Amino acid sequence: MVNYVLLDRDGVINHDSADFIKTPDEWHAIDGSLEAIALLNQHGFRTVVISNQSGLARGLFDEPMLNRIHEKMRSSVNEKGGHIDDIYYCPHNTNDLCECRKPKAGLLILFAAEKQVDLHNTFFIGDSLRDIQAAQSVGATPILVKTGNGQQTLRNNPQLQTSLLIFENLHDAANYLITR
Repeated sequence: MVNYVLLDRDGVINHDSADFIKTPDEWHAIDGSLEAIALLNQHGFRTVVISNQSGLARGLFDEPMLNRIHEKMRSSVNEKGGHIDDIYYCPHNTNDLCECRKPKAGLLILFAAEKQVDLHNTFFIGDSLRDIQAAQSVGATPILVKTGNGQQTLRNNPQLQTSLLIFENLHDAANYLITR
């Protein structure tokens, strides 16, 4: 059986920006996140990114630019000995009526269908309430990291303190997953 860990991108793997990550030059890994992905891979986990990318719909960047950003992310992970198996993203704006924008579960359902994965045996690591809600809606186990929007998510939703696995960052979450 293949074990997958699903990862939000902005705020989990790389530093987030209120102005969006629009170019590869603006993409900067969070300390330890690339090593965390490699650590997960070394312990038998496959990693997949599940991300909202409304900057596409807003016209802030196009698909070729998003592909270049993702290529930088993938090559940065590869340099640390890790591998991202796949990337699923929602290109829609917050007002679009799509089924793929988290907190809706469309991207997770698509991933599960394509990879033939039982989401009940899958962890989803994110930094926002919408990541948690998307994971919960399909029976995946959500993990919240305090990087990115994580601290604000906890301040806005104090009930999460007692109902979720919460870690300082992706590296701490990865260490938990490989030792559990």
